[in-house]
Amino acid sequence: MSLLLAARGLRRGFGEGARRITVLRDLDLEVEAGEMVAVTGRSGVGKTTLLHVLGALDRPDAGEIEIAGTDVSGLGEREAARFRNRAVGFVFQHHRLLPELTALENASLPLRIRRVSRRDAEESATEALVELGLADRLSHHPEELSGGEQQRVAMARALAGRPLLLLADEPTGNLDDASSAQLVDLLVAAHERHGLTSILATHSPAVASRCARRFRLEAGVLRPLP
Repeated sequence: MSLLLAARGLRRGFGEGARRITVLRDLDLEVEAGEMVAVTGRSGVGKTTLLHVLGALDRPDAGEIEIAGTDVSGLGEREAARFRNRAVGFVFQHHRLLPELTALENASLPLRIRRVSRRDAEESATEALVELGLADRLSHHPEELSGGEQQRVAMARALAGRPLLLLADEPTGNLDDASSAQLVDLLVAAHERHGLTSILATHSPAVASRCARRFRLEAGVLRPLP
């Protein structure tokens, strides 16, 4: 396998002076294409910050990130947004669906932003929604869906654009045990079916156990887990 993501010397902190908190401290991470990696750690340790930095939603204070040959940390704001839209799929703990849009419209939105035609965007989004068991929910709005269904729509939104890298931040954090297990099964299946490279931030040992490699984020660095 080839290296898809390489992060070296990442530093990220918040605040000023004596109140500044360093969240990432000279952090290194390499992920090969096709890998599924788990990042665990206590709440507030910086897992979300790490995913935001890796996915170009946030800029590190220092360090370099390369994804599929692109120096992500060197991109300007507009270029970073374009790269995210084309190469990175995000699944957040809170689904972040737009309430006025249907499941199909929410899932196709990133492709429409990419200026893909409505027909092609909705075709790709429909495929993703059907794959995730939502064939009969295409025209439903978020308020008409269960929590598990809302999160599956969010996952379809991430998958519809065929990303190189999937970043999932506590994707089961707001779900009950049954919905959580179902979502993880679907996530692993999608990862394998589409040949994704995935990084999951989670506090759940059950979710982390589904990943080939596991790390614990502690004191700003990643420590490998057995």
